[in-house]
Amino acid sequence: MVKSWRATVLTIFPEMFPGMLGRSLAGKALEAGHWHLETVDIRDFARDKHATVDDAPFGGGPGMVMRPDVVDAALDSVEGTNRPVIYLTPRGRLLTQSRVRALAEGPGAVLLCGRYEGIDHRVIEARGLEEVSVGDYVLSGGEPAAEIVLDACVRLLPGVLGSAASLDEESFERDLLEYPHFTRPQEWEGRAVPEILVSGHHERIRAWRLEQSEQLTRERRPDLWARYVARREKKDLMS
Repeated sequence: MVKSWRATVLTIFPEMFPGMLGRSLAGKALEAGHWHLETVDIRDFARDKHATVDDAPFGGGPGMVMRPDVVDAALDSVEGTNRPVIYLTPRGRLLTQSRVRALAEGPGAVLLCGRYEGIDHRVIEARGLEEVSVGDYVLSGGEPAAEIVLDACVRLLPGVLGSAASLDEESFERDLLEYPHFTRPQEWEGRAVPEILVSGHHERIRAWRLEQSEQLTRERRPDLWARYVARREKKDLMS
C-alpha cells in the first residue's frame, strides 16, 4: 500500500490548521487520504508552568525570540526524519515551483512556524534547517506561509487535480506567466473575446497563448523572462 504524503506543522497555534487546507481541492484530498496533516504544539515542550516559548534577545533590541531548547524538543518529537524540515522565514530562499514539485514528489515535509522575531539561530545551524520564504513581505508568523507551501504541494499529488494537462499550462511550470483566460459570454460590457480563441484553429490558438505568456512574463517578471530565455537558448544549442 502506498503511503500518503505526510505533513507535520510545528506551531504555537495548532488551531489554525487545517484552515484553508480543509477546503476545496486540498480538503477533499485530505478526506480522501491523498495526504495526511498533523500538528505539534510547540508550547507542549515549554519548561515552565506558564508554557513560555520565548525570551528576550541577547544584545538587546525589540521583540522576543523563540527559545532553542523548546523548539529543539518539539522537533525531537516528530517522526519521519527522512522528510525535509523547513523553517518558514522572510530571510529564506524564495519558494519556487521547482522546489514545490520536488517536495510533492517526496514523502512529505515538516514545517516549523516561527513567531515573534523568529527562532534562536543555533537551532537552524544544529538541525540544518531549510529556510524558505514565500515572498518579499513580512507576515505575523509562519502559519500562513506554511499553508501556502502545503497548498502548492498538495495540488501536485497524484489524484488531487483532475487534469495533468492543467498543471503543464500553469504559471511558473515553464518559467512563464500564464496567458489570459476567457469564457462565456463572448461579449461582455462591450469587450469581446479575442477572435483567435473562437476560430477553432488549435495550432494558432496555442501560438497565441504562448505569445501572450511570453509578453506578460517579459513585461511583469524580467527575472523569469531571463531564466526562460536562457533555458530556451540552452535547448537550442543541444538540439
